[in-house]
Amino acid sequence: MSWRLADRALKLEQPLAAGIVNVTVDSMFEGARSGTPEQAVADGLALVDAGFEMLDVGAVAAKAGPPVSAEVETAALVPAIAGLAAELQSRGSLFAPGDQKEPRDLAQVPISADTFSPAVARQALNAGATVVNDISGGNEEMFGLVADSGCGYVLMHIEGPPRVDRPWREHNDVVDHLKSWFEGRVELARGLGVAEEQIAIDPGLDFDLSPAQDLEILRRLGELRDLGLTLYVSLSRKDFIGAVLAGSWEQRLEPSEREWGTVAAVTLAVREGADVLRIHDRSSLQALKVAGEILRPQRSRA
Repeated sequence: MSWRLADRALKLEQPLAAGIVNVTVDSMFEGARSGTPEQAVADGLALVDAGFEMLDVGAVAAKAGPPVSAEVETAALVPAIAGLAAELQSRGSLFAPGDQKEPRDLAQVPISADTFSPAVARQALNAGATVVNDISGGNEEMFGLVADSGCGYVLMHIEGPPRVDRPWREHNDVVDHLKSWFEGRVELARGLGVAEEQIAIDPGLDFDLSPAQDLEILRRLGELRDLGLTLYVSLSRKDFIGAVLAGSWEQRLEPSEREWGTVAAVTLAVREGADVLRIHDRSSLQALKVAGEILRPQRSRA
């Protein structure tokens, strides 16, 4: 399987790690708050040096809060993406950690723009991003931009506008519900010119989903692969992990205390067929790499 990103096809024989870069001061995990575009460039390059194959750069926290204008978001996001793209282009090749056989072409490290604003996404793509990671579930304007640009697109499940708290919804079968929801959104995107090869699907863990539903989705990730699309899973330090570790939602552990719970979830997500995992930590990167190698024969047959 491959994922089409503008001028390239990202091969997915092995699971890939998308390192999180937040040009924010209020993202849920304080260890991933770059604060300024300049710091975001430095932090993103450090992730690439550590072995992350992709960078996901955002400038608006996903947690509930007041709207952020496109102008404010653009002022933080676009310089960070442009700076990272320029630095990666200039640095040439790098040997991957622990592997002196084959260097990586850093100019080919994809950068995704974590935004649900079509206006911001357009400028981010012009600055060097090749993917839009959209936590809004998409709309006609965004789908039109994706079709026109040919970029990769992460379509995340959500049942309402981002940055708004809502009660969890009950579903007779949450995985069947997600499959039906994705089928409808993909059909709309295709009707507006988006190719299926451009689309990755993200189940949107924590977004409108209870911890029990998140766990059920992770147990059955393989069923989402039946849709034939790249499977993108963002689970790093999520609230459901904090709830599992504490034994209750109300007393869930803080994001800073969820590292090793994330490692477990990443490992099992790889086993269930995740193609791209959006993660914060080098511990999760190691888990992904080892699990991927253990499962290499199985993935090769898929």
